[in-house]
Amino acid sequence: MIENIKKVGVLVVGGGSAGITVAAHLLLRMGSVLKKRYSVAILEPSEVHYYQPMWTLVGGGIYPKEYSQRPEASLIPRDATWIKDAVASFCPEENYAVTQSGQRIDYEYLIVATGLKIDWNKIPGLAESVGKNGVCSNYSFETVDSTWENIRNFKGGTAIFTQPNPPIKCGGAPQKIMYLAEDYFQNSGIRDKSKVVFCSAAGGIFSVKKYADTLEQVLKRKRIETHFKHNLVALRPEIKEAVFQNLDTKEEVAMHYDMIHVTPPQSALDVVKQSSLANKDGWVDVDKDSLQHVRFPNVFSLGDASGLPTSKTGAAIRKQAPVAARNMISVMKGSPERARYDGYTSCPLVTGYKSLVMAEFDYESKPAETFPIDQSKERYSMFLVKKYVLPRLYWHFMLKGWA
Repeated sequence: MIENIKKVGVLVVGGGSAGITVAAHLLLRMGSVLKKRYSVAILEPSEVHYYQPMWTLVGGGIYPKEYSQRPEASLIPRDATWIKDAVASFCPEENYAVTQSGQRIDYEYLIVATGLKIDWNKIPGLAESVGKNGVCSNYSFETVDSTWENIRNFKGGTAIFTQPNPPIKCGGAPQKIMYLAEDYFQNSGIRDKSKVVFCSAAGGIFSVKKYADTLEQVLKRKRIETHFKHNLVALRPEIKEAVFQNLDTKEEVAMHYDMIHVTPPQSALDVVKQSSLANKDGWVDVDKDSLQHVRFPNVFSLGDASGLPTSKTGAAIRKQAPVAARNMISVMKGSPERARYDGYTSCPLVTGYKSLVMAEFDYESKPAETFPIDQSKERYSMFLVKKYVLPRLYWHFMLKGWA
């Protein structure tokens, strides 16, 4: 029996991009009356918060990885309580969660923003070899330095870049680092001694035709060899061989590499998968427009943990957070009004050290562009937005609920 019981008005589980941003929006909009009635607590064990979209630029040698981190304590909204613990289980039927330390937290409202997990062990040979002997990945703070180390020390041969089956964080990220690597190989005079290969489980280079058309020209210009519907299933690091499954024929194809950047498989956290909050795929089962849970009306979810049918990006969170906050407040007030999320997401597709395609689109894969230009074109101005503007927007505006 759990005797250590804490009671809160709103429990936000997760202090990453989604959790901090939605808590900030909620507190800005609640007003003094609701704030007195409903306390807000953020359940998050980490001392450090990472701006993960910067890891593409870290892997390309543009920024040191330390630029991507801030102390978690500096980002917790002033009126929120930080519970420095991790969730161990959810019981939405009785409105409580249990932490790993054994504390029970009763809530009136719940926001699930737990993010996703990186499944390094799903690919035999990956977990023990990433960061060593030509194997690298941008997908963790601990391994991102290995990408730049491999790129700058590459002397020629075969460089493979992989993309697994979705869902993954930012569907365009696996190809961004490839374009930076190819650009670096070109500038360092080793491109003619190098073969750059993109192996993706997807059926094409990008899901939105307007941007895919441009990227296909980028692939052609950069002489990148593509193998679509090829999913990485094993690494043999002792002989530098990657094994892919052809998703059409189900046959396995082995390829030699001198360097390989692996985008690992990703999935919902076990604590979410094993709860009654989850849909059949393990993600939090929310209405795609309101972000409200389909069975528990006092529960909302956003970001990577949610089952929303859109790309899992920070840009998507920026649009989801105000919708979730407004709709939760409507429920608190007993109002039937609901804000609507249209599936907006963005993928700044870096295509070189001075070029970027700013892809923005909605649930229907229709462009939903911000700037009064054709964003399907590669532009240096958009690269500067990615490099300088978006990090500042994130730290100083998005996480404070101002953008």
